[in-house]
Amino acid sequence: MQFTTTLTIAALTALTHSLPAEYAASPRGWESITYPPGTGEGLHEYPAPSGGWESVTYPPGTGAGAGADCPATVSTFPFVFTSTYSVVAVGDQVRNGTTAAPGSADAVGYFNFGINSVEDTICYNITLLNVSGDYQSPAKTATHLHEAVRGASGPPRLSFPNPVGDDKRRVSFGCLTGPFTTGLAAGELADSGMGFKVAQIEVNPEGFFADSHTVLFPLGVVRGQLA
Repeated sequence: MQFTTTLTIAALTALTHSLPAEYAASPRGWESITYPPGTGEGLHEYPAPSGGWESVTYPPGTGAGAGADCPATVSTFPFVFTSTYSVVAVGDQVRNGTTAAPGSADAVGYFNFGINSVEDTICYNITLLNVSGDYQSPAKTATHLHEAVRGASGPPRLSFPNPVGDDKRRVSFGCLTGPFTTGLAAGELADSGMGFKVAQIEVNPEGFFADSHTVLFPLGVVRGQLA
């Protein structure tokens, strides 16, 4: 999301520089243009209503004093991220314990995360390419952030909505704010998301990976380490 904003600003800046500073006049001059009736030069002023413009009663929030009637909108969206992560997930990184358990050779996942650890919020933009079949997981969704180092398995700490689309491209985006749940027990925890804070990711991003699970690849169709 952070990257989308940056790209948008860059695109607008490039477009601004490409626009002509001034439109060129018609070959015979602007005076040669014949405007349709009711347009161009010589338009009359819009007549004031009887009683003058001062007699008009505007709806609340419009007209004079609109600033006083319209309080500023306060957004709770965490536009300021304390950290961001861009993860490329592939099938050959999937593990069963510490044993290789490759997922799809053709699939790839792009997991982009923006974290606001003050608000305990994580925003996600997930795209899966060439992933076919239904999702499958004992957790409440099949797309997760797990806690484990590269080359090892670990419990899910966050459960994201599964990307939707077709077998070529599936997408999911939004934000989650703690307390978090995964719907899956882990050891003595009734839920593997219990007590988890996104600040833990910032302390040790190497200890977390993102993945997604399907019927064809229940251990993971793709996997990617955050760092």
